[in-house]
Amino acid sequence: MDQFWEFLLGTTGGYIIIALIGLCAFVGLSAIYYKGFFKRFYDIFLSGLAIILLSPVLLVLMVVGAIKMKGNPFFTQLRPGKNEKIFKLVKFRTMTCERDENGNLLPDDKRLTRYGKILRSTSLDELPELFNIFIGQMSIVGPRPLLVEYLPRYNSEQKKRHNVRPGLTGLAQVNGRNAISWEEKFKLDVDYINKITLFDDVKIIVKTVVNVLKRDGISQQGNATMEKFLGTPEEIDKKKETVDE
Repeated sequence: MDQFWEFLLGTTGGYIIIALIGLCAFVGLSAIYYKGFFKRFYDIFLSGLAIILLSPVLLVLMVVGAIKMKGNPFFTQLRPGKNEKIFKLVKFRTMTCERDENGNLLPDDKRLTRYGKILRSTSLDELPELFNIFIGQMSIVGPRPLLVEYLPRYNSEQKKRHNVRPGLTGLAQVNGRNAISWEEKFKLDVDYINKITLFDDVKIIVKTVVNVLKRDGISQQGNATMEKFLGTPEEIDKKKETVDE
């Protein structure tokens, strides 16, 4: 026994074993208490680390974006977060602010620049959201934050997507992203919040990296961007019947 402790506490191999045991214990605790504590811990740690490591990329994109967009390189918009609390989402701008003779914004496909398409296809436009994650408005994994105007259009089941912090990526994003219907997206969002685990989040992050490299599901077929959510068909019919009555 003495020889064992001498090996464990006095050799490089022993230190490696202790480190591995400590790592396994930490991962085990992370898995058990993930939803209640460690999910937020990892959000802070990983987003902070990413901000530091990617700061040169962020600076380059800020400068290039300012040149390409002829001004502010950032796109900011109010979005609903956890419990429908409104926050300001920050992304890199991918579309110009060009308007027609009546002062209305041109269609998305007219304003989406070649530079913007590159940002979207590589998901580089999402990088500023790391700051949203770090300060607690978002999570690395969760339902994507959508438009405030959609809030009254959700049915009771779809509203559950706001029971957690919105994510940089999510289950819907790795299962079709903008190539699937809104109803399919919301079902995947609710499926996710009903089963949040460390290992499922790791799988989603890995799949996200693969999808970004493959550039899958970037846009809805026939559209430069995803068309707006107007409400689930049966819910729209119910509202019409209520009005008629």
